[in-house]
Amino acid sequence: MKVALFATCLGDQFFADACADSVRLLRHVGAEVSFPEGQTCCGQPAYNSGHRSEAVRLMEHTVDVFSGADYVVLPSGSCAGMLRTVYPGLATLDSLRVATEALAARTYELSQFLVEVVGVDQLGDGLKGCRIAYHHGCHALRELGVMSEPLSLLRGAGADVVSWTADRECCGFGGTFSTKLPEVSGAMVDHKLDTLPAVDLVTSSDGGCLLQLSGRAERRGLGVRFQHLATLLWQGVTGEAVNGASV
Repeated sequence: MKVALFATCLGDQFFADACADSVRLLRHVGAEVSFPEGQTCCGQPAYNSGHRSEAVRLMEHTVDVFSGADYVVLPSGSCAGMLRTVYPGLATLDSLRVATEALAARTYELSQFLVEVVGVDQLGDGLKGCRIAYHHGCHALRELGVMSEPLSLLRGAGADVVSWTADRECCGFGGTFSTKLPEVSGAMVDHKLDTLPAVDLVTSSDGGCLLQLSGRAERRGLGVRFQHLATLLWQGVTGEAVNGASV
């Protein structure tokens, strides 16, 4: 099973540990993992900003870079959603549309791949006694339909996944949305944090959401800790303590 890791821009710049832990998790379940060095942005910021030609150029490059992989796995529901749901509609040539559809069919967010393709829901029991709140990123939830997969992996590792009334609500990041409409973005993230139950930490599969939530929580002095799902799951495998976990 040959898997190519797509690190994503935020993974490269802010969540290098999560990318490395994604590789460790994939190897742990028997995958042969590669990291195509030609990878770059998936094109989502350009697409969301209305720069279609730039997004298409990045899409064509991405299709070429990952053409040899059995599966493409991303530690991000947002970027995985770009490849899965947006790419085929961006292609204008029939040949490119076929290539984007083929790429979409073998692209997965990390937890989705582990549960749906590999068929595992337990990677260790090192999270016993840890109270965790999970934030469902919009793209993973609404575009990919990823909802139970990360929760089953966390519970399989022994974590107590605490009910959170706003766990499926948008955090307000939305890429360029947070910079174009900061007041609305701030109100959305404040609402989520206001409803957060007492937990040891908050996790998600999307780096952008974690940056949004953790940044606002720090500004408000809430003292809440945050951790990317990939790193938390790997700690569940190794049994490392998560009490000091932070973004």
